[in-house]
Amino acid sequence: MKALIKSGNSQVWVEEGQEILLDRAQIDEVLATSDGEKINLGQPTIAGAKITIKDLGTVKGTKVRTVKYKAKSRYTKTTGFRPVFHRVLIEKIDLREKKS
Repeated sequence: MKALIKSGNSQVWVEEGQEILLDRAQIDEVLATSDGEKINLGQPTIAGAKITIKDLGTVKGTKVRTVKYKAKSRYTKTTGFRPVFHRVLIEKIDLREKKS
């Protein structure tokens, strides 16, 4: 079973037992699920869907360099940073509907 999750500004297809890198260790919404050939799309989210995760710690990403340059004025400035990601393990995808 696969699920399309939204975490922050990114959307990722995940499966049980998969490790992924996210900006934060939180899943906001479940947007769609897929079980083989059947795809269940939410309107806009799937009500009652719950994904259990385990935070495995933080990991630094690759270094990103940015350069500012202005021609004819001898201005050059280089800055950079390394983003911090959370390594997350998808433990369980639960699609039970909420009983009212």
